[in-house]
Amino acid sequence: MSELTVRHAEAAPLPDVDLSTSLGGVTFPNPVFTASGCAAAGQELDQFFDITALGGVVTKSIMLAPRSGRPTPRMAETPSGMLNSIGLQGPGIEAFLEHDLAWLADRGARAVVSIAGGSVEDYAKLAMKLRGRPGLAMVEVNISCPNVEDRGQVFACDPGAAAAVVQAVRRNTDTRIPVFAKLSPDVTDIAMIARSCVNAGADGLSVINTLLGMVIDTATMRPVLGGVTGGLSGPAIRPVAVRCVWQVHQALPDVPILGMGGIRTGLDALEFVLAGASAVSVGTTVFGDPTAPVRVLHELAHALAQRGFGRLEDAIGLAHRPPEIYVPEEPDPVGDDQLPLVRQPVGFEEER
Repeated sequence: MSELTVRHAEAAPLPDVDLSTSLGGVTFPNPVFTASGCAAAGQELDQFFDITALGGVVTKSIMLAPRSGRPTPRMAETPSGMLNSIGLQGPGIEAFLEHDLAWLADRGARAVVSIAGGSVEDYAKLAMKLRGRPGLAMVEVNISCPNVEDRGQVFACDPGAAAAVVQAVRRNTDTRIPVFAKLSPDVTDIAMIARSCVNAGADGLSVINTLLGMVIDTATMRPVLGGVTGGLSGPAIRPVAVRCVWQVHQALPDVPILGMGGIRTGLDALEFVLAGASAVSVGTTVFGDPTAPVRVLHELAHALAQRGFGRLEDAIGLAHRPPEIYVPEEPDPVGDDQLPLVRQPVGFEEER
């Protein structure tokens, strides 16, 4: 990506649309965030665009102790997506606080710190470590990591386990800091898990994490990834993510959602907003286009303006509302002009 292209992306004027959004009682200037795991703590992306222009920077999930992660190979390309099996590699919370979170605070970015643990106690300790830290805007609780207290399953796949983690984090987090639970799509009823997290104290929900998948090399006839399975991300999972956002918003319409999963363009982001997301995270696409988050922000703003929206808030969950029925002042010259036409409240032509 050339320097000229990057500067052009930042310089492009935004239309007159109020992009501010509220997540758990905190107002962010716009709804586009990075996604956990795809840009570490934002320093790599800051060389391509001003990361403070985003609503927030979601960090890679951090654990209590340093972690080396899973064996290599760790990544594999798939049609319209990729599998990763990084295994939550990271420096541990102390190094993260000293270097990464401190850098984000100095930079003036709004940090959404993703935390992960192997037990409820791990999450509670991580939350306590984050209390009072400058730059912290929100905590994202990654409950899709192995649950060593429950036969290696995933916290997010069990409503009781998910609630226990969220309750521990909420209890040990400053009440002014929103706590969002990150949900897994690999469940029978995601709305049930969502409701359990909210009842336990979650201020909002991050929807969704990656889907569990695997690839087998037909030459070696063995799994490609060293860890055998990995998380599927990218455009291939977007329809699943939109469905999950839709179902969670339908069940809990007053709970803010940070939507993610295969977002590459502003129209992709708009799809999540219409399904019920108050904000979106842009992840996998940054590997091919490091300016993607700020580009998506501009494209989303223009898409909203083109559809007659003066505020992002008015578009959130619009797809759940019944369409308007109206009779045009001048009927179509052909066809049955006696029947009313059906349109969305602020319908506009498709741009894909």
